[in-house]
Amino acid sequence: MKHIYLSWSELEELVSQLIFKLNTPYDAILSITRGGIIPGGMIAEALKMKEVLTAAVLFPENPSQRTTLSWPRFVQFPADDRLRDRKILVVDNLWYRGRTIMAVKGRIEIAGGYPELAVLHWKKESSVFSEDAPDYYVQITEDFVHYPWQRIDDSDYRVRAEPVYS
Repeated sequence: MKHIYLSWSELEELVSQLIFKLNTPYDAILSITRGGIIPGGMIAEALKMKEVLTAAVLFPENPSQRTTLSWPRFVQFPADDRLRDRKILVVDNLWYRGRTIMAVKGRIEIAGGYPELAVLHWKKESSVFSEDAPDYYVQITEDFVHYPWQRIDDSDYRVRAEPVYS
């Protein structure tokens, strides 16, 4: 598996490409923590949207308890009345297996909302939802993507600016 290290400017370009694909306007953006927070905020800023919601979804961490059908635990999620009869853009950085974003989609639909799913990267071959896909994505990949807000081995892989002394 190839590792891709995105810079902030590459991230900006991906988000710009995603924005031009969207079926605007939306009533709200729902960013999935953690990976969707920065792209969701960038999209909200570009579209001048003020209602930005978040969802935190956890699946069992213990491999012996985790299966494809593991039930999600919603640690944080907007109240149903914030979603009902509203068009919601759900944003995440990556659709890997698809479990998190599809759990969020289902919960919005149960609340009576109309979700549209947007990701920067779609790992189509890894998805456990062969009949489903993001409504909007920029790239299909099976590579391991490192986003600029992530750190590797507790060290920053980006070039650090050195202080200038006079």
